[in-house]
Amino acid sequence: MASVTLESLTKKYGEVVAIAGIDLQVHDRELIVLVGPSGCGKSTTLRLVAGLEEITAGTIRIGDRVVNNVPAKDRNIAMVFQDDALYPHRNVYRNLGFGLEIRRVRKSEIEARVRRVATLLGIEDLLTRKPAQISGGQRQRVALGRAIVREPEVFLFDEPLSHLDANLRVTMRSELVKLQRRLEATMIHVTHDQVEAMTMGNRVVVMNEGRIQQTGSPSSVYESPANRFVAGFIGSPPMNFFTGPLMATDGALQMNLQDLRLEIPPEQRGRCDKYVGKDVTLGIRPEDVTTASSDRRGPTWSRVRARVIVRQLLGADTVLELRRGAVHFTSRFDSRCDYRPDQEIEVDFNMSKFHLFDRVTGEAI
Repeated sequence: MASVTLESLTKKYGEVVAIAGIDLQVHDRELIVLVGPSGCGKSTTLRLVAGLEEITAGTIRIGDRVVNNVPAKDRNIAMVFQDDALYPHRNVYRNLGFGLEIRRVRKSEIEARVRRVATLLGIEDLLTRKPAQISGGQRQRVALGRAIVREPEVFLFDEPLSHLDANLRVTMRSELVKLQRRLEATMIHVTHDQVEAMTMGNRVVVMNEGRIQQTGSPSSVYESPANRFVAGFIGSPPMNFFTGPLMATDGALQMNLQDLRLEIPPEQRGRCDKYVGKDVTLGIRPEDVTTASSDRRGPTWSRVRARVIVRQLLGADTVLELRRGAVHFTSRFDSRCDYRPDQEIEVDFNMSKFHLFDRVTGEAI
């Protein structure tokens, strides 16, 4: 296996900048996930690494080798696409071995590799069937197997789970992670699904508008977002945001909105002092807006009365959309809460978990 290094990688289509000079180090035997909205540049980045697109500027290294001008077929990578792209007239065995056939690998070697990979993926009973005779999940396993038999240095996955149903997607996420550990492979996985990114990656790379917004472990990206975009994109339901002036009143620092006041805990004042009197954006996740409790008193809690607008039962959780005056926000409770629309309730904001962002730049304060 090998590492992948991107240095000042840039891709332009005419005047349109698709990738804006990104730097990224993918470590040997790491599973890293590129995640972001449609058009953010994640799939373009993958295609540049694969050699399917020409770079405009910058450097791509696979291991110690610069591959800027190396054809895709000579980069020793394997790519799995959204569409499994199997040959419909070939059975599973010949689909798995086709890449080796065109490289003129000996038949005995093809046989050994195909049998080994089929056993690894649990598809050894499907080798004589054609793609039309197997399920979507099985076809995706065959597509993975076709990549594995090549024994590449790097695996590239371009949203390979997006066409699967919800249950199968969860299963295949787990299977991919276990497969990466068994193979000790270097994998770059692209997805628009932030849940998929958080559950799969050793590290997560959040992209937007052709730039890397943040790189880190799933927990660090979730708990310490670098800017408002990352904070809003990562997490479901998304983070609540409130924009307004940060005011010092009677020795306390507060976020003052027309219908909502949230007090900043004293121990957090140091990073906020230079923003007093200015508009800022405060963020807090729905799970940190909880049912009011008598033992939650003090500077780390702000209590608010609000009206329930919408109740969404999500199995183990219940998500409430709440309104206080003109201010709307979301809260997450366990499924046992029985609040109903139009009911007025008290909720506690856990202000030890708030995030603060510069209103103009969006950068975390």
